[in-house]
Amino acid sequence: MKKKLIAPVVLSTALLAGSIPFSNVLAKQPEETATISLTNKWNEKMNVPIFVREKQLDKRNSSTASDALNYLEEKKSKVKIRNPKADLKVKKTNKDELGMTHVRFNQTKNGIPVEGAEVLVHYNEKNEIVAVNGTVNVDVDEQNFNTKPEVNSVVALASAKSSVDAPAQLQYDPTTELVVYPFEGESSLAYKVNVNFHGEEPGNWFVFVDAQSGKVIDKYNALMDADEIKTQTGTGTGVLGAHRLLHISQSKNPNTGTVFQLADYGHKNLGGIFTYDAPTGSLFTSNSASFKKDYDRAAVDAHYNSEKVYHYYLDEHGRNSLDDKGMAINSYVHYGTNYNNAFWDGQQMTYGDGDGSYMISLSAGLDVAAHEMTHGVTTNTANLQYRFQPGALNEAFSDIFGALIDDANWEIGEDIMGPGAKADGRESLRSLSDPSKYPVGAAYVPYGNGKGKYPAHMNEFYDLPRNLDNGGVHINSSIINHAAYTTAQEIGREKLGKIYYRALSVYLTPTSDFSAARKAIIQSAVDLYGAGSSEAAAAANGFNKVGILE
Repeated sequence: MKKKLIAPVVLSTALLAGSIPFSNVLAKQPEETATISLTNKWNEKMNVPIFVREKQLDKRNSSTASDALNYLEEKKSKVKIRNPKADLKVKKTNKDELGMTHVRFNQTKNGIPVEGAEVLVHYNEKNEIVAVNGTVNVDVDEQNFNTKPEVNSVVALASAKSSVDAPAQLQYDPTTELVVYPFEGESSLAYKVNVNFHGEEPGNWFVFVDAQSGKVIDKYNALMDADEIKTQTGTGTGVLGAHRLLHISQSKNPNTGTVFQLADYGHKNLGGIFTYDAPTGSLFTSNSASFKKDYDRAAVDAHYNSEKVYHYYLDEHGRNSLDDKGMAINSYVHYGTNYNNAFWDGQQMTYGDGDGSYMISLSAGLDVAAHEMTHGVTTNTANLQYRFQPGALNEAFSDIFGALIDDANWEIGEDIMGPGAKADGRESLRSLSDPSKYPVGAAYVPYGNGKGKYPAHMNEFYDLPRNLDNGGVHINSSIINHAAYTTAQEIGREKLGKIYYRALSVYLTPTSDFSAARKAIIQSAVDLYGAGSSEAAAAANGFNKVGILE
C-alpha cells in the first residue's frame, strides 16, 4: 500500500544509482546499524502540525516575542498549546524585507527543549498577526515528565562516541545538550550529542542517549551528503579546463618571500572564503598569482564556485553567508582516495576527487557546490531533520537551489560525471525535470511501485525504513524537486527562488513534512506576490501535479 499524505489539522486556512557504484554521492548517509529497533509505533499527539491563518487580522501594539507569547496564550485552545507562557521559549526574532516580523519559539518541558517542536508567529508590517505555524508535542505537554537526568553528559558523550565508532581525533569539539526526544511513539529525556569526524567514513552524527539509562535511543548521520594580508585578483585553471578569475591574497614572509593563497578577504562583513588541501589541512598556495598546476584544479573550482554561491544568496536574498552572520566559507578538496562524494559536515564543504571513471573531481560542479552550501543555509534556517520527509525536503532544497544557481539546465551533477558513468547512460546525478530517467539502487526497489525509478509523484513514493537512506532522503526528494520544476515553468527561476527561500527561512521547522512544505511555499508566494496571484497559483499547481494536496 502506497504511503499517503495525511492532511494536518488546519485551524484556518547523495545518489542512489542503480547500476552505477556510487557509494554515497552528495552526502548519502551510511546505513544505520541493525542494533537500532525498527519497531513501528505511532502516537498522534507527537509532532502535531499547526497552521493558523488569521482571516480577521489581530492588530497588536507591537511585534515582539513577548506580544507573540501573549497572543498564543490568548489563543491557546486554537493552537492546542496548554500553557504557552510556561512551555515556549523564544529562539529567534527577525524582520524581513517585506516588513514582516517572525518570532520562532521552541517548545520546552520544565525548561528542557523538545527536539524539533517549534512554533512561529508571523506579523505583517502593521503589527497584525497573520499566521501561526509549526509543530507541538501535545503528548509531552500533557505528561508528568521526569526531566532530571540520572547520568551526566560525560557518560552520554562516551556512549555516543562508542556507538558511532568515533576516532580519537574529532574534527570539532563535540557538543551535548539535554532535550526531550520524541521517537517511535514515545518521548524520553535524552542527551543530544553531536560528534563530527572525517577519515575514511566521515560523520556528522547526532546521537540521542537516554539520560536515565545511558543507552543510545537513536542516532543519525547528518553529513550533508604572517604579515599584512591583501586581497587581489588571481587566475587559475579549473578541473574541466575553464579559465577562472579568482580573489586571492598574498602574504609576505621574511624567509620565503611573497606567498599567494586561495584566501579571499575582499567581501564586506564576511569572514572570508578559504580553500584548503584536505590531506595537509593547509591553504592552497602558489609562488605566483596563477594557480595552474594539475593539483590546483580542484581547488580553483571550489574557490571560484564558493564565491558564486555566496553572491547568489547575498544578491538574490540579502543573505550574508550560510549563517546570515558572515561566517567564513571553508572548502576542502582532494579528500579521501577515489572518493565519489562531496559533503557539508555542519561547518564546511568537502570534495572528493572521484574515481576518474564514474566521477571526476566533485568541486568541478557549480551545482554541487550550491547543493552543499545550501545544506549550510538549511542548517541555519529551518534545520530540517535529516530523515524521512523532513530529510527529503532538506535534500530537495539543496537540489533546487543547485539548479537555480547553476542555471544551464534542470540537472544536478552533469559536470562531475566520468566516462564510465556516461557510457552507462548516466549523464547527471539527478534530474528535476524528469526524475524517472534514472534508476534507484536495487535495495530500494521493493519499497516503491516496482519500477525502480526516482519518483516524480506521491503514487511513486518509496516508503523506506530508517536504515535505508535515512528513510528516503535522497530518493523521495525528487518529488519536491519536480514540484519546484513544474512551478518554475509557469513563473521562472527567479520567482521560484524567492518563494522557496522564503519558505525555508521563514516558515519551515525541523519536523516539517511534504504537506507542511506545500502550505509554507504557497504562503510564501502569497506574502511576496499576493493572494490570488499567478505566482501563488503556480506554487500550488506544482504540488498538485506531484500529488501533494490539501
